[in-house]
Amino acid sequence: MTGWNLLADQSLSGVEITEDQALSVLNCPNDDLLSLLGAAYQVRKHYYGNKVKLNMIINTKSGYCSENCGYCAQSRDSKAPISKYKMMDKDSIIAGAERAHQLKSGTYCIVASGRGPTSRELDTVTSAVQEIKAKYNMKICACLGLLKPEQAKQLKEAGVDRYNHNINTSENHHDYITTSHTYQDRVNTVDHAKKADISPCSGVIVGMKETKTDVIQMARALKELDADSIPVNFLHAIDGTLLEGADELNPVYCLKVLCLFRFINPTKEIRVSGGREVNLRTLQPLALYPANSIFVGDYLTTAGQASTSDHQMVEDLGFEIEESTVKERI
Repeated sequence: MTGWNLLADQSLSGVEITEDQALSVLNCPNDDLLSLLGAAYQVRKHYYGNKVKLNMIINTKSGYCSENCGYCAQSRDSKAPISKYKMMDKDSIIAGAERAHQLKSGTYCIVASGRGPTSRELDTVTSAVQEIKAKYNMKICACLGLLKPEQAKQLKEAGVDRYNHNINTSENHHDYITTSHTYQDRVNTVDHAKKADISPCSGVIVGMKETKTDVIQMARALKELDADSIPVNFLHAIDGTLLEGADELNPVYCLKVLCLFRFINPTKEIRVSGGREVNLRTLQPLALYPANSIFVGDYLTTAGQASTSDHQMVEDLGFEIEESTVKERI
């Protein structure tokens, strides 16, 4: 058994990998990449077989954000030329769910910019969710910023299955990325969702001038948070943002990061998310050996690849799109 296979066996046995082992994954020689991917696939296959979960995102409110996140085109400091609009109406959000259903997405992600939702915005989202859950057999994920406990309870009562709030980076690197809220603010929101019995979704953005130790700390922090779903974004640096021009990633390193997240969080849904197309490029199919989930369609302010290409990629790998397991409401 090779060293990488031993690491897979260790992960499957529930034994946490050491710091040296984690660094060895990120520093894996390129000649060893296929062996590393094969080991990560052993873990992924054990828990998820060859199923791939599809998620679709809708940006229900763009811009007008008070936060200063350096990666975000919607932040108060961004000069990026993006479309800005207030919260969509209920019917537009429901129409997005129809599109997600057509794309075979098992999860529909309702996202809004801003520090946190206003009462009116929350009412719009919850009203839309109630109708969507009555009509479609799909999971609903909301991502509306920082939450208060009573807001999390309102989302749960409306039928929201999952709440996304990313930690984005390591606690040590957080203040380099944003100062308008704290790392603990983000952790608290995930905890509020969990206490409301909403499945927690939290992930990261890799490529924001963090160290490899930071990347390891991110993966361990998400294990500690017990996030059910972990979106791994790779920075797509947008002109006009504070991280404009950042270009630290290459496809091979991105694959090593995904393997690391699989070894540290073996049982969790790991989703290849924003920046997949521009950072993984022609190696995108290989990402589904450690990861078991992708977004289809566009992201918040950047375009994704055609959904037909995503479906073809899954089929060409011999994998299968996972149907939603949420019971349809009559």
